[in-house]
Amino acid sequence: MMSKVATPTANPQERAFLVGLNIKNQPGLLTIDDSLQELALLAETAGLGVVGQAQQTLEHPNSKTYMGSGKIKEIKALVEDLVADVVLFDDELNPRHQRELEKEFGESVQVVDRTALILDIFAQHAQTREGALQVELAQYEYQLPRLTRAWTHLARQAGGGGGRSGSVGGVGLRGPGETQLEVDRRQIRRRIASLKKELEKVRAHRSRHRERRKRSAIPTVALVGYTNAGKSTLLNFLSDAEVYVANELFATLDPTTRRVVSSKGHPFLFTDTVGFIQKLPTGLIAAFRATLEEIHEADLLLHVVDISHANAASQAEAVQATLEEIQVSGIPMVTALNKIDRVPDQEYIYDQVDSFERAVPISARTGDGVDTLLAVIERVMFEDSLEVTVELPYKEGHLISIFHDHGEVASISYDRDRVVISGKLPQRLEREFRPYFLPDSSELSGQDPYEGFD
Repeated sequence: MMSKVATPTANPQERAFLVGLNIKNQPGLLTIDDSLQELALLAETAGLGVVGQAQQTLEHPNSKTYMGSGKIKEIKALVEDLVADVVLFDDELNPRHQRELEKEFGESVQVVDRTALILDIFAQHAQTREGALQVELAQYEYQLPRLTRAWTHLARQAGGGGGRSGSVGGVGLRGPGETQLEVDRRQIRRRIASLKKELEKVRAHRSRHRERRKRSAIPTVALVGYTNAGKSTLLNFLSDAEVYVANELFATLDPTTRRVVSSKGHPFLFTDTVGFIQKLPTGLIAAFRATLEEIHEADLLLHVVDISHANAASQAEAVQATLEEIQVSGIPMVTALNKIDRVPDQEYIYDQVDSFERAVPISARTGDGVDTLLAVIERVMFEDSLEVTVELPYKEGHLISIFHDHGEVASISYDRDRVVISGKLPQRLEREFRPYFLPDSSELSGQDPYEGFD
């Protein structure tokens, strides 16, 4: 009797070799070792198995092969010895570097940069139509200048799981020559234009929702932070929601908004947004514009920091840099120093409080400190106030109503086409009313948000 031959139930895990370049006099947020460690986590999140790594320090990248030619030969030998399938570079490669490195490593090894890897992770994790559209747009815009070889790697599309077909979104990327490449480029440009139109509809839809929320005058809090800092866990704790949580990078991409009522009865809308990371691809930021506008329109930013991470300060700096890149400014911020249950030295935690804006140590997993966090948010949103005088046209009737309902009116006068109101407004409403401020409006009252908390 012949024995049965076992057949695999899943595709074997691809083996990845990591490569990092340290540029002299260009310090990054992370050291080269820490950055490669983060790249390893990204690789694992994408389903790759890391089998080795190499790094080099140069004055500047090699114009042809990114790394020095001798180093490339050394890496090629290591890749062959370790039977690696993929060489992962810890930066975005320009198209020339990509082409030359593919020639160096040959057809049997895939050359993938950090940007392509992150795009692949996003493609795997996008769960909604909006997320899928945003990721697909970023993928096409990344791939367009690189159409020189079949992109058999990272071909999974958001929501589609297209496997290793050698095509992306139904557009064949392997052509016999220049003519086929031009055909492919035209098809991709048409698809990019179509995706941008669809995303503009999404953006308009989100904008209408935000306008309705503004009319309700319920304050909105946008959770921002480095990927895997615990934003979704915190949202779940606050609202008894069931947002997907996993101990991996970019576990959730699609924004989730939940209503939370404080102990004093004040309602809030908390929105979880996509996590940030150092070297976040610019194209990805552009593609996620509709999602990131939730941050722009928030009344307060809740910056969640994994205080147990060895690079917590650098991660927080990366978040601040991304907020500057997407031009978010003038929004009050509270910082949640999360995962204190993982830090044995409690004195260390409290030593870090002064390093962050309005920082509150918490554990989103156990709930420790969350009541204090909500109290600080509530104080910033409702008790920090501005002494203002505003001149409101009657067509902005909703703002007149908001001032009466949420502010303190000291005096009011009516004219033919306007109303002038003096009084106090919650700081969270400053941006809405600022276009109508008169010169005698004063600055924030300066109340300490921690006053009364020990």
